[in-house]
Amino acid sequence: MKYFKFLIAVCFIGLLFSCGGDDDICESGEGTPRMKVSFKNFETGKEKTLDSLYVAVDYGSGKVQLGKQTAITSRVIPLRVDDSPYTDVYFRVSDKGTESKIRINYTTKSTYVSPGCGVKKTYENLNSVLDPTTTTPVKSIEAGQNFIENEDKTNLYLLF
Repeated sequence: MKYFKFLIAVCFIGLLFSCGGDDDICESGEGTPRMKVSFKNFETGKEKTLDSLYVAVDYGSGKVQLGKQTAITSRVIPLRVDDSPYTDVYFRVSDKGTESKIRINYTTKSTYVSPGCGVKKTYENLNSVLDPTTTTPVKSIEAGQNFIENEDKTNLYLLF
């Protein structure tokens, strides 16, 4: 009977210490937001649906392919989270087609969120520049909201 009471006491104490908050999962949108890019027609300026879009991003160690999406009107793209003041993003509309390079310049601000989420970066003073040597398939760009706090507002419009 002594061992049974000891076992119950150990289980009860273990249960008390194992109960904790859900701060080990960062699922309520508290993480670093991504940049939202939407598409417009170059001639009319109206929103456009792209049949396919391939995106690649240079995170400092070479291009990383983010894959293909079809029939889209917008796309969210993660930016660099190191201390670099810019991120290079590459867009193309076909698998082997030409790509347009856009450099996104910004300043970052770090905010501590929780032990599970860690530090959240917000991007301010966004300024995008289309590489003048690659004007296909993206013909021009148009600025949207110039800071990224969440993924609700469009930060950049690509004109095709």
